[in-house]
Amino acid sequence: MNEIRLTPAEMLSREPRKWLMTIAIALVSVILVFWSGSALEANASGGSGLSVARSIILGILHPTPSLLLTLGTNGVPYLLLETMCIAFLGTLVGAVISIPLAFLSASNILPKPIAVLFRVVVMAIRTIPSFVYGLMFIMVTGPGAFAGLLTMSVCSVGMLSKMFMETIEDLDKGILESLSAAGCTTFDKIRYGIIPQLMPSFASTLIYRFDMNLRDATVLGIVGAGGIGAPLIFAMNSYRWNDVGAILLGLVILVLIVEWCSSKLRNALMRG
Repeated sequence: MNEIRLTPAEMLSREPRKWLMTIAIALVSVILVFWSGSALEANASGGSGLSVARSIILGILHPTPSLLLTLGTNGVPYLLLETMCIAFLGTLVGAVISIPLAFLSASNILPKPIAVLFRVVVMAIRTIPSFVYGLMFIMVTGPGAFAGLLTMSVCSVGMLSKMFMETIEDLDKGILESLSAAGCTTFDKIRYGIIPQLMPSFASTLIYRFDMNLRDATVLGIVGAGGIGAPLIFAMNSYRWNDVGAILLGLVILVLIVEWCSSKLRNALMRG
């Protein structure tokens, strides 16, 4: 049978006409936008809202130099260092706990019922938000960097255990069987068969988790768990926008440096 070939114009003419549906969706979206805007309350004083916005922008663009250059406990460098230490130690402690937990959760290492039991534990840890963990540890240890360290550690356990477990389950057993056939001991199989397969993935996951912890540590400082979050929220509440600009500038510089270093490390791991 001869195939009927249609021109592009004929194919477009036979397409289902969806313009009515598109217009209906656009109309509903506009109505919803106007309806949500009706909840806004106008300020009776007239341009005060714009003046506050202008103050925020000017404050951020003109950060307080003394806050950036002070090396004391109230300066931005010290607060950034504290935030980075909380994130780094939280990642490290979380990794130490996550590695055995990941092996216990891997179904190719232990019997499936035991692995499922530990997977439920990991899932339960991941269910609770970091903000809740922060409030809980502050009640136990009091406000400070130690509460932030404990929070970052527990939050890291949830993610790292899951990622490590998936890496362990993807192990190439052929290498282990070859080492066994060569007469290698259990230590040799771990040293030359398991660790070389796990280390690149484990290191990449740890770097990624450290990036996440660095940002989370800033937020946790708002509830009193150490770091630069508390001075930031205090400066915003007291309308000290120049101090807010200094803190945000320091955060941006820190995140850019950490991101550059982590990308270099990831590239090195990928190249082996």
